[in-house]
Amino acid sequence: MIEAFALSLPGIRHGFFSRAGGVSPGLYASLNGGLGSRDDAANIAENRARMAAALGVAPHCLLTAYQSHSPDVLVAEKPWQPDARPRADAIVTRTPGLAVGVTSADCGPILLADAEARVIAAAHAGWRGALTGVAEATVAAMERLGAERGRLRAALGPMIRQDHYEVGPDLMARFAAKDKASGRFFRPAAREGHAMFDLPGYIAERLRRAGISRIEDLGLCTYANAGRFFSYRRSTHRAEADYGRHVNAIVLQGAGSE
Repeated sequence: MIEAFALSLPGIRHGFFSRAGGVSPGLYASLNGGLGSRDDAANIAENRARMAAALGVAPHCLLTAYQSHSPDVLVAEKPWQPDARPRADAIVTRTPGLAVGVTSADCGPILLADAEARVIAAAHAGWRGALTGVAEATVAAMERLGAERGRLRAALGPMIRQDHYEVGPDLMARFAAKDKASGRFFRPAAREGHAMFDLPGYIAERLRRAGISRIEDLGLCTYANAGRFFSYRRSTHRAEADYGRHVNAIVLQGAGSE
């Protein structure tokens, strides 16, 4: 479990989990938390129980949604069943003992907290979510629960980094059309017409535009470190049949937590 200094706050526990410490074999070795993967369901349940224990909550209180690369945010007030996950790419709560999380395997996990208001959130930002405003929507949802953006702290977890994230002209055109200030996050690739995209840099910029000044980027690349992290893109390049997913979560300590 990797922790960010920015979120080492009283009454809050968090973690960006790597692929180590679980029971899954093969492609999923070993701490696969992806409910959407083809790993054995019993292995996933055990892995998520281990992550819940590390966060100090019961297994049913580790919550992730059905992610679809959207800017949609939901508020969690009680646990839901794994087979009845609501659709969203960010979860916000002020309920102690609920660990709200997102899964990732190259996309950008963001954990946020206002320790004074006791409002926390987890957001999943791939290029689509980042471009369409999942960061801003998450901050707005936190404000509706009593947070103040001037007090918010954010941490960016392991994700694919610019050296390994080649994109084509269609994606660059989408960014140019929707966000004219995005050009500095693309640098020319070796392949003509393509570029290397700085996803964490862009996510951090969108958070800054939303008024968040305290942002910590762990600087870890999922693609580059196969022994430590799962990576959708690396798995695709290797023609592997599937890939594992990380869980990244944050919890207010209190009722339901240890």
